[in-house]
Amino acid sequence: MNTRKLWIGFILVMVISFGILGYYGWEIYREAPPIPEKVVNNSGKVLFTGQNIKDGQNIWQSIGGQELGTVWGHGAYQAPDWTADWLHREAMYILDRFAQSEFNLNYDDLTEEKQAMLEIRLQKEMRTNTYDKSTKTLHISNLRADAIEFVSSHYTALFMDGEALADLREAYAIPANSIKDADRMDKMNTFFFWATWSTVTERPGQEISYTNNWPPEKLVANEPTGDLLLWTGFSVIVLLVGIGLLAWYYATNREEDDEIANVPAVNPLSGVKQTPSMKATLKYFWVVTALIIVQIIMGVITAHFGVEGNGFYGIPLADFLPYSVSRTWHIQLAIFWIATSWLATGLFIAPAVSGKEPKFQKPGVDILFGALLVIVLGSLAGQWMGIMQKLGLAQNFWFGHQGYEYVDLGRFWQIFLFLGLFIWLFLMGRALLPALKERNENRHLLLMFLIASIAIAAFYGAGLMWGQQTHLAVAEYWRWWVVHLWVEGFFEVFATVAIAFLFVRMQLIKSSIATSSVLFSTIIFLSGGILGTFHHLYFTGTPTAVLALGATFSALEVAPLVFMGFEAYHNLKLSRVSTWVNAYKWPIYFFIAVAFWNLLGAGIFGFLINPPIALYYMQGLNTTPVHGHTAMFGVYGMLGIGLMLFVLRDMDLKVDWKERPIKIAFWSMNIGLLLMVLISVLPVGLAQTVASVKHGLWYARSAEFLGTPTMQTIRWLRAIGDTIFAVGALYLGYFIFGLKGGWSIKK
Repeated sequence: MNTRKLWIGFILVMVISFGILGYYGWEIYREAPPIPEKVVNNSGKVLFTGQNIKDGQNIWQSIGGQELGTVWGHGAYQAPDWTADWLHREAMYILDRFAQSEFNLNYDDLTEEKQAMLEIRLQKEMRTNTYDKSTKTLHISNLRADAIEFVSSHYTALFMDGEALADLREAYAIPANSIKDADRMDKMNTFFFWATWSTVTERPGQEISYTNNWPPEKLVANEPTGDLLLWTGFSVIVLLVGIGLLAWYYATNREEDDEIANVPAVNPLSGVKQTPSMKATLKYFWVVTALIIVQIIMGVITAHFGVEGNGFYGIPLADFLPYSVSRTWHIQLAIFWIATSWLATGLFIAPAVSGKEPKFQKPGVDILFGALLVIVLGSLAGQWMGIMQKLGLAQNFWFGHQGYEYVDLGRFWQIFLFLGLFIWLFLMGRALLPALKERNENRHLLLMFLIASIAIAAFYGAGLMWGQQTHLAVAEYWRWWVVHLWVEGFFEVFATVAIAFLFVRMQLIKSSIATSSVLFSTIIFLSGGILGTFHHLYFTGTPTAVLALGATFSALEVAPLVFMGFEAYHNLKLSRVSTWVNAYKWPIYFFIAVAFWNLLGAGIFGFLINPPIALYYMQGLNTTPVHGHTAMFGVYGMLGIGLMLFVLRDMDLKVDWKERPIKIAFWSMNIGLLLMVLISVLPVGLAQTVASVKHGLWYARSAEFLGTPTMQTIRWLRAIGDTIFAVGALYLGYFIFGLKGGWSIKK
C-alpha cells in the first residue's frame, strides 16, 4: 500500500476528527445544565446558592466521588447511582404527598388509574424548567423544597451516623461518618439535588432532559427518546458496513501483507550490546511486577466489599481501608503499572533502534524512575488522606482525591506526572534522533513511533483542563480525553508501533510491510476512536448531536476488532518460524491473548453497552466492568506484560527460561479473567439490566435487589475466577523476580 497516501489519510483523520471533537466540546460548554446562582421556593426564601452546589461537588469528590456509587452513571458499582436514587426518592415523596392530599392514602395504595393521574401531575412538577436565565435563579415549589429536605435527611443519616441506616450503609460499603461535618453534608446534598434536577428537567424548547432522559424512571417520564432508538439502529448499520469494508480489504490485501521476512538462522539480536540506559530499565519492570500484585490484592478486597460491606472475612477493614480507597488504588495502580511497562519498553527500544547511547541517558532514565516512584506513593497517600477527610477542599484538590474515575490523583501529582511524561519524551526523542536522520526504510516507522510518543506526553495534559469547581459536564468531557484518547487511543498506537519494531528488529517482518500495516491500523483505529469518545458522554449533560456522533463512530471502533483472529494467527505463525524464535514464545503468547481480549473484551463486550439504547439501561450496571476488566487488563494489561517479557528476554539471550511458572501465570490469568466475567460479573449485569428496564435504574442498583440470596450467590461466585487469576499473578511475580534470583532460569 502506498505509504504517502497512508500518511495523507492519517493527517486527514487527525485534523477532521479533532476539529469535530473540539467543536462539540465547545457546544458542551455552551449547553451544559446551568448551575443557578441561587435556588428559591415559592415564598422567595433562598434555600441554597450556586456556590453551595460547587462546594458540594468538591465534598462529594473528597469522599471518593466516582469511586463510591455513581453520578450520571459514571463511577463505582457498589453503592447506588446517587442521581437515580435521589430522583426516585424525591418522586415517591411528592406522589405520597399528592395521594395524601387527594385521597388520604399513600401512593402505593391507590388504583392504577389514580396513580396515573398523580404521575402526570408529578411530571409537570419535576420536568418543567423553572430556571430563569436572566436572573440565574432556579424557582421551585414549596412542595419540592419539602422533598429536598426529606431526601437530604436520608442522605445525611446514610453518610454520617444514622443508626437506623446501619444495614443499608454496610450494603453500600459506606463507613459511618464518611462525612464528618453537618455543613459539608448539607452542601453535598445540594450537589446531589442539582445533578438530579439536571436528569429530569427539560432543556429549554425541548422535550428531553439535560441528560437525554437518563436515568430510566417511568414515574417522571424519563424514557428512551426517538433519537436514542434511531441512532442505535444506525450504529448497527455502520458496524456492518465497517466490517464489510475491512473484510474486503483483508480479502484483497492480507495475503500480501502477511508475508513474513526471510527468517535468519540465528537471532539477529544475539550480538547486540546492551547500553547502560537499556540495562537501567530493568528496575522499572521490577516495580511493574510489584504493582501488579498489589493492584490485584486491592481488586480482591474491593470485590469482597460487594458481599461484606465494611469488612474482610470479619476484619473491620473499612475503618482504615474503606471501599472507596481500595477501588481507587485498584484502578490507579492498573494505570500506573501498565503505563510504566510501556514507557520502560520505549526507553529500551529507542537506543536499540538508533544503536547509539546519548550522553547522560542513563542518569535521565534513573531520575525518571525516581520521579515515577514519588508520584505513585505520593498520590496513593494523598488519596487515602482525602477520603479519610483529613484535608480541606482546596488541599484535597491539589494533593488528595479529585473524585474522577481513572484520574483520581490530586492536581499536584497530575502536573508532576505530566512533566515526567515530557522527561520521558525528551529521553525518547534524543535516543531516536540519530536513526531518524538516516533515510532508510525504517524512517516512516520511526516517525510514527515518535508521533505516538509525543501524543502520549501531550494528551495527558487534557487532565489539566478542569479546575477545582469546573462544571461536571465539562470535567467529564476532558476526563474522557484522558481515559479514551490517552489510554485507549494513543497508547494503543504506541504499542502497535512498538510491537512492529520488535518484530522488524528480529527480522521476522519486513520493514515496509510493518510500516504500511501500522499506518493502516492507526488510521482505521483512530477513524472511530477519536470521535468514539462521545459514546461515554451520551447522558452527561451534553447536546443530542453528541449522541449521534458517539453512536456512529463508536460502532466503527468495533469493526477492526472483529478481525483480531488474523492478528492472533499471524503472531502464532511468527512464534513457530524458527527454533530460536521459540525463546520469545511467551511474550508472543501474551500478544495473542491481547488479540483474543481485543475481540471479546473490547469488541463484543464493548459493543454490548455502546449502542445508545443499550447504554441507556446499562450505564452504571455491572455490564460496564465486564467491558472494563476484559479491555483494561485483557488488552492493555496483557500487552504491558507481553512488552515487559519481550524486553526481559532481550536483556539476556544466553539463558534459557523455565517454562512452568510463566505457563501457569499465562493460563491462570486468562482463564481466571474469563471465569470472573462469565460466571459472576456478566450475569449480575444482565440481571440488573432486566431490573433497570422493568423498574428503573434506582432498583437495579438498590440494596434490595442486589441483596437477594440469588444475587449474593452469583456475586460470591466471582471468588472462583478471582482466585485463579490471583494465583496467575503470583506466579508471574515469582517468575519475573526469579530471572534475577536465578530460580526462573535453567541451570
